[in-house]
Amino acid sequence: MNSQSNEIKKDYDFINESLINVYDSIMRIEESEIRRSRFKDITAKEVHLVHTIGLHDRKTTSQVAHILKLSKGTLTANLNTLERKGYVMRIANQEDHRIINLGLTSKGRLLYRAHDAFHKLLVQRFLKGFDNDEIHLIKQAMVNLEEFIDEVSAK
Repeated sequence: MNSQSNEIKKDYDFINESLINVYDSIMRIEESEIRRSRFKDITAKEVHLVHTIGLHDRKTTSQVAHILKLSKGTLTANLNTLERKGYVMRIANQEDHRIINLGLTSKGRLLYRAHDAFHKLLVQRFLKGFDNDEIHLIKQAMVNLEEFIDEVSAK
């Protein structure tokens, strides 16, 4: 193995380990923050579902399932739990009452705003010190990662 191959392997190992550590750390921080907040009845995964519904207000269950790459049945089970806990509501579509859209209750909107503020701080810290060209490269790397996730999820 030449030195360039060794450097590429080191870079790969570093990035792979960093992705795992970042994901684990974010989930651990969020779980800890949830336990100290008034939202003690919800998991970090449920918080992310509330956040997705907040980002995509008034989408249908099928649309949100597609965004999250979940089956409609899995999403429905999670929605039932979040509706029972008072975070999510189902709303009849104004144009076609046969269509049910998803929205957040006042409790859900409060959680969404708190969670969104955490993620904004996270991204600001992540991008601290990078210039526009470097941020563009990071965005391209994120697109590549999302495309890979889409490909793997479609299998």
